[in-house]
Amino acid sequence: MTIHELREYCRTKKGVSEELPFGDDVPVFKVMGKMFALVPLMVDIPRINLKCLPEESLERRARYDAAQPAFHMNKQHWITALSDGTIPRQELCEWIDRSYEIVVQKLTKAKQKELAEFE
Repeated sequence: MTIHELREYCRTKKGVSEELPFGDDVPVFKVMGKMFALVPLMVDIPRINLKCLPEESLERRARYDAAQPAFHMNKQHWITALSDGTIPRQELCEWIDRSYEIVVQKLTKAKQKELAEFE
């Protein structure tokens, strides 16, 4: 997936905002104010940082060289996925979905209810 495709896929999620808290070259995707993905723009190989459970992080990193500990983030709960073609597109989309789900599950009941009302 290209950087554009990664960003577009993240934007399709319900209740998502795209922000630039770390500068103009690192769009951050949040659901109800909580971060679930980062897509650095100034890189040779498109990549995305995603939230995951510790066991998912270990499994992904063991399975793919393109799955790496996330730079400047908690390495147990975040992974960097290089979009170099070695991780199938469908699987990469599933990882984005999973990151989003993990964050949604940790939202307060009030925020989850607010999210459910988004069109």
